[in-house]
Amino acid sequence: MVKAVSRRWRGFTVSLATLATVSACAIPPDPAPEPGVFFPTAKGPEDAPPGTCWGKTVTPAVVERISERIEVTPAEVSSDGTITRLPEYRTEERQVIVTPRRSNWFQTPCAEVYTPEFTASLQRALQARGLYQGPITGTLDAATNAAVGQLQQQDGLKSPVMSLETARRLGLIAVELD
Repeated sequence: MVKAVSRRWRGFTVSLATLATVSACAIPPDPAPEPGVFFPTAKGPEDAPPGTCWGKTVTPAVVERISERIEVTPAEVSSDGTITRLPEYRTEERQVIVTPRRSNWFQTPCAEVYTPEFTASLQRALQARGLYQGPITGTLDAATNAAVGQLQQQDGLKSPVMSLETARRLGLIAVELD
């Protein structure tokens, strides 16, 4: 009976040690993504025309720390001009928002545009530019989004959501004529 209990505990201890080892090797979670919109949404800016879809990036605020010396007690100067006592100062530190946080909205193709045929065309267009190496599946996967993000970053737009301008430049959506 004692041997059976010790075998169970030994098995439990081995299982616990294995679990601890596996959890120690686990991949840490990705850092929090930058704020923004990661899928096309109809909830765009307040002045968005009905039936349009939008993506958003956020430019973070620029904050500076300012240190300022403030005179607490002025210097004492005698009648002959010599300083009898030095002035006293205190340092105040504060933060100042130099540039406020800003939402950058951009128009995107709506979700219903992303048919398997459209997505396959997108993957081929990205593949032709050397940005997508995966198979042409017609599925909007992480590799396709990463390639879109890489293409747009070259143009200064840091978002995996394809802008309408990018879709037009790739020849996936007709360019509107005036």
